[in-house]
Amino acid sequence: MTAYGHIPGEPVECLSIAVELRKEEVTDSAGNLAWRVGFRIGGGIDQDPTRAPYKYPDSGIYITHIDLDSPAERTGLRKHDKILQVNGNDFTMLTHDKAVKYIKQYPVLQMLIARASIPPISLH
Repeated sequence: MTAYGHIPGEPVECLSIAVELRKEEVTDSAGNLAWRVGFRIGGGIDQDPTRAPYKYPDSGIYITHIDLDSPAERTGLRKHDKILQVNGNDFTMLTHDKAVKYIKQYPVLQMLIARASIPPISLH
């Protein structure tokens, strides 16, 4: 089985990558303390995947950009990785805004990622 083309709310069995991402503390342009994660996301159950700039096969949360020399790059995240879980919370049934808010909420993200280059599980 694969995580790509997954129907929200349905169980999914797939190989995944566990990633611990520790955000960097930075000062923004206004002088405020902020946490840098180093990636952007797209998708969500409230989004139409056929209208997205990248043609993903479902309404999951996908990494659409990785900043150079960022916590995301150093932990091995890649553009087009699908986020399955963050800190134990299911990311396969979230709206885009809820996913963004959740990612911003914590300084450390324990993530499960699906990657298209990992072959699907054979259940034979």
